[in-house]
Amino acid sequence: MAGIYIHIPFCKKACTYCDFHFSTSFKYVDEMTDAICTEIRLKKDRITEQIGSIYFGGGTPSVLSAASLQQIFDTLTECFSISANAEITIEANPDDLDAKKINELRQLPINRFSIGIQSFFNEDLVWMNRAHNADEAINCIKRSQDAGFENLSIDLIYGYPLLTDEKLLSNIQTILSLQTPHISAYSLTVEARTALANAIQKGKQTPINEEQSASQFLILTDQLTKNNFEHYEISNYSLPSKYAVHNTNYWKGVPYLGIGPSAHGFDGFNRYINIANNAKYLSALTSQKLAEDIEELSEIDRFNEYIMTSLRTMWGTDLQKITTDFGKNYAEQTFKQIKPFIDNGRLVLNNNIIHLTHEGKLFADGIASELFATDE
Repeated sequence: MAGIYIHIPFCKKACTYCDFHFSTSFKYVDEMTDAICTEIRLKKDRITEQIGSIYFGGGTPSVLSAASLQQIFDTLTECFSISANAEITIEANPDDLDAKKINELRQLPINRFSIGIQSFFNEDLVWMNRAHNADEAINCIKRSQDAGFENLSIDLIYGYPLLTDEKLLSNIQTILSLQTPHISAYSLTVEARTALANAIQKGKQTPINEEQSASQFLILTDQLTKNNFEHYEISNYSLPSKYAVHNTNYWKGVPYLGIGPSAHGFDGFNRYINIANNAKYLSALTSQKLAEDIEELSEIDRFNEYIMTSLRTMWGTDLQKITTDFGKNYAEQTFKQIKPFIDNGRLVLNNNIIHLTHEGKLFADGIASELFATDE
């Protein structure tokens, strides 16, 4: 089944490390909601199969009112066949999830929260310029569970200067005690044109230490897998059968619509990229026009994307699928290219499936790039 991603481009504050598209001005929230609904209607014929997942990302979708979210859901229901068992996720910040908000969200079709915790230490949250504090982080999870939202995912960040190994272990223990079934954990990266990048460039912040990031990745993986979590994708851990349906479909190449400014969509052959500018997006949709560029993916592009995404997962890269989807030459070339990584213990090959080893996961992107096909 296909998916729908909806980008809500508003945040209360700008986190120091974030380079996603958003605005801290809420002046045009109503107009944006109308534009998103218009785009849904304009794209309703792009996907005819049933919808198995809907994901509200951002930005911070939880800043939208229940009425705005209901308006979007009404439009989705009008335009698509949505599975009764569809996973419907909303990204939320802890400071938004008070009792009133949770109760409002309970009345909507939403059945999964992805909560941007990042850390349970106040000094770390201040350093990141997050809008919540540690008490709000813990309490919002408990309130959500009490209200019947059991399918929760927590975002965690590691590898930043303030995070000692002891603090990381404390964060992990807190998560385990809260009994949430899914964890997305990201090594802090310094993206251009962010406040963090600017501060590091000016010597006001300590640069990121790659050795620390690698070490804390291993600590995180070790601790979570010891507690029955499956490391099913490089940045994602879940209890058995609690994988994120929507994101898993990304990694498996399932088609999805991208709605909202900066959103991407994929139909199996082409990528559709919306403009990352709220004013231009609103102007286009007000005129009943789509604000997107189309990237036609070549066979090599699609092969390389398959390598990059599949290798990151516990399901691995399937040589038989490569043969079926891309041809025998691609499979034979891939088989040759993996040999050095098998020899150095970073890849294994079992039953025609290529997997990263525990050590190999530290080098996932680099290994994938070595397996890419080229025009040469």
